[in-house]
Amino acid sequence: MIPAGKFVGRAARAVMRTFTGSNLAQNSVAAEGETSVTAGMSALARQAAAEGCVLLANDATLPLSTDTAVAVFGRRQIDWVHMGNGSGGDVNPPYLTNLIDGLEDVGARYDHVLAELYRSWCADPRHAMDPGFWGHWPQSLPEMPISPVLAEAAAANAEVALVVIGRTAGEDQDLAPEPGGYYLTEDEHELLQAVTGHFAHVVVVLDVCNAIDLSWMDLYAPKVSAVLIAWAGGMEAGNAVADVLYGRVSPCGRLTDAIARDLADHPSSATFGQTKRQEYTEGVFIGHRHFSTYAPNEMRFPLGHGLSYTSFSYEPLGCERQDMRVYLHLCVTNVGPCAGRDAIVAWCEAPRGLIQKPLVVVAAFSKTGELRPGESEEVTLVAELRDIASFDETRRAFVLERGHYHFRANDVLLGKVTLDEDVVFERLEPICSEDVDLRERILAHVEGLRSEQSGVSELALPELEALTRGAGTMNVAPGPAGNAGAFGGTTPELQARGIPAVLCADGPSGARLARRRSLLPCATALASTWDTGLVRDLYELVGGEVAEAGVDVLLAPGMNLHRSPLCGRNFEYFSEDPVLSGHMASAVVEGLRAAGVNACPKHFACNNQELGRNTLDVRVDERTLRELYLRPFQICVRDAKPRLMMTSYNKVNGVWAHYSFDLVTTVLRGEWGFEGVVITDWWMQRSRSPEFPLLRDNAYRVRAGVDVLMPGNIGRVARGHRVHPSLLESLDKPDGITRAEIEACAARVLAFATQTKR
Repeated sequence: MIPAGKFVGRAARAVMRTFTGSNLAQNSVAAEGETSVTAGMSALARQAAAEGCVLLANDATLPLSTDTAVAVFGRRQIDWVHMGNGSGGDVNPPYLTNLIDGLEDVGARYDHVLAELYRSWCADPRHAMDPGFWGHWPQSLPEMPISPVLAEAAAANAEVALVVIGRTAGEDQDLAPEPGGYYLTEDEHELLQAVTGHFAHVVVVLDVCNAIDLSWMDLYAPKVSAVLIAWAGGMEAGNAVADVLYGRVSPCGRLTDAIARDLADHPSSATFGQTKRQEYTEGVFIGHRHFSTYAPNEMRFPLGHGLSYTSFSYEPLGCERQDMRVYLHLCVTNVGPCAGRDAIVAWCEAPRGLIQKPLVVVAAFSKTGELRPGESEEVTLVAELRDIASFDETRRAFVLERGHYHFRANDVLLGKVTLDEDVVFERLEPICSEDVDLRERILAHVEGLRSEQSGVSELALPELEALTRGAGTMNVAPGPAGNAGAFGGTTPELQARGIPAVLCADGPSGARLARRRSLLPCATALASTWDTGLVRDLYELVGGEVAEAGVDVLLAPGMNLHRSPLCGRNFEYFSEDPVLSGHMASAVVEGLRAAGVNACPKHFACNNQELGRNTLDVRVDERTLRELYLRPFQICVRDAKPRLMMTSYNKVNGVWAHYSFDLVTTVLRGEWGFEGVVITDWWMQRSRSPEFPLLRDNAYRVRAGVDVLMPGNIGRVARGHRVHPSLLESLDKPDGITRAEIEACAARVLAFATQTKR
């Protein structure tokens, strides 16, 4: 018999799973299978996690010597944060490493008595980690109290203290702007007070999924000698952090977001957290774009900040423009005491013209190889001028205003490009606006479609309908346990025609299956490496694991911008910057493709908050939408040519993204030339088309150009393979759905499925 308290708890969690989020809550699945990993994976994941660490401050206490006695404080040394929670993090890894494992691996001299005390305290059921449940995971954990006697005893036996502070984040849950979320808890303050009161050298390691408040750095200065951000680093995280602390890897990670002095200094804070209608009042001025232009004193650390154990000099070698690209050449020399790599971030300062612009924007970036002291490397950075152009709503085009464009890296002028007149790219139709006559635009598109699409013209209507929806539930057979669903040939009738099913698995931190698969560093960590080659190589190995499991599509990369440091899924996304995000996403797509696996970039578009993500109406002007939130997707489509794209849950200017004709057909397919399959995020909101009242749900979606509803049912009860009436009920009625529209979606799905399964 279940005790009443436990029954109520289970019932409450069931209710929460049903009525929050997008009905995605799933119990963890016990993983089975091998404990080994792909050859080379551990080393590459360790390298990526180490090179993604960002050294914010250092008074020369780091790197540590293995002869230096250290004492480690904070329960996260044991209960390490390896990854965030939800569909983008819940991978079943073959093993995990925490900081103590890493210290053992590098041969560090640390206080074993203190470490054992923490291990025992964490193992005590009274202090065990609360696993939480979907969308309600604890973001921080209580700390073991440190008495003055304990701190004094530890200081008597160690020269340096390492203090680990951890934060998790997750899907369907934003980081709380309160102690235990964005801010330190009273426990954590007491820990820092106790340690800084007894140690002359204190190194703080931030084991975090999201950026957190750093005002405590002022409070405990100068006793805090160094601060290292160790973004959630996956299965090799503990080893990677030890590599950096002890100088096996010279820090070369750089921030992918600006860090503000105060949360309220972020202009997005004015509206973040609203759950019905959220105005992006800051426009294009988020993060570094805002701080560098208007409030440099409110920025604690700029985008691109990161210290090293060595130093570099830069010699410009020339700059030339070829059409709409600028090639920036420089020589990088290691002029410091140890070997290391350097991330080169090229900033562009555009001329002050009629269009209000950020002071500087990221134009290009690269990463050197490891340079020994005195060694040099010539680097060429390629800046796409289109990617730094401003969108002019008056001229309805991306524009480069005439004048001088200065390109710098680390305050060194790399080159200058002068435009004698404005460069105006092709004029574009207005999108996602109530001023657009969307009905006429859609009708013109529908009239241009042709029936009898190749390969699908002979299919019966129920077969066509089945091609536009995935299987009725997740974890479909005969795919591997834990898969995210399938589309394509998911019915006996379609399979009898030789149409294969396409299997999906959640990402982007590795394949989320009920078997052991490698757990990667989070996307923010990978972007902090500023190394697309490393990311590409890592995802090629991941693709091998995905393919070996019989999965065709990894639902990755996540590409939404870090509009606010509070977004719960920031760990799945790369940066606040669209250029960095777009190129990192391209590396993921290319790496998976090299292993024969398809990537599915997501969430298109403006999924920048988890709270109320299914009902939130993002209100954003067209310039901001095009210049910021669509740009990374455009770069990825242009450069990597993915064959899939996933829409987001939220509305954009009043229309759910999975019903947005302008996002999917006008922009993605029309302007960018995307020829692949567009799928929904898992489940969608029921709605009728305001332009065509006979169209609802699946018909509304198909008219927008969204090919597949995933995982295949709209409501909370899986419908299996039964034909859903919403697609076909208006067929051949005035303003109703047409067979040509259904065939267009089905043909794209058929082409993808047959090409994928060759």
